[in-house]
Amino acid sequence: MTAVDKLVLVGAGGHGKVVISTLRACGKKVIAIYDDDPATWKTALLGVPVTGPIQRILKDGFRSGVMGIGNNRIRRRLAETLSLQWRNVVHPHAWVAEDIFLGAGTVVFAGSIIQTGTVLGRHVIVNTGATVDHDCTVGDYAHIAPGVHLCGGVTLGEGAMLGVGSSVVPGIRIGPWATVGAGATVIRNVKANQCVVGVPARAKEKGQTS
Repeated sequence: MTAVDKLVLVGAGGHGKVVISTLRACGKKVIAIYDDDPATWKTALLGVPVTGPIQRILKDGFRSGVMGIGNNRIRRRLAETLSLQWRNVVHPHAWVAEDIFLGAGTVVFAGSIIQTGTVLGRHVIVNTGATVDHDCTVGDYAHIAPGVHLCGGVTLGEGAMLGVGSSVVPGIRIGPWATVGAGATVIRNVKANQCVVGVPARAKEKGQTS
């Protein structure tokens, strides 16, 4: 196996652990993990060694990788600074329509459903058991958490974060870097950088905790 063929993981946290499990379900092998937290070095995640800081990846001769970072902004920063060939990962127990578009580095976890006409940008996370219905557009670095449901024609801007169990009615636009709280139901468009919570979802007020 050449250095080009070897697959590495960026990030040694819990999200990375699920990415490793997903890769194994796809019959792919992770050779090493890199993380900038010194506490993780010389440890292992599901038996895969955490080798050292992220800046060492290219020096060690690796060229292909998968992102194991759940935080959208950190994922974007690393993707834009690392010259790696980013692989897509789709769990074999996800259902993905044959005509969807997957951007580089996008990961789709077990139990997810992605329907026809959908476009997923780069480094998108479609987490466990989430559903994305027909003709949705999901921007780069967005994260669709476990159990989220997007109805048809929904648009998510770059870096949007949809909390666990939230849902979005048809045709809604959620702006770049907006956050939808866990369990919220979105029935109106959400502005860029806005945080909405509740049923129906409303802008989070200052000092509000849920």
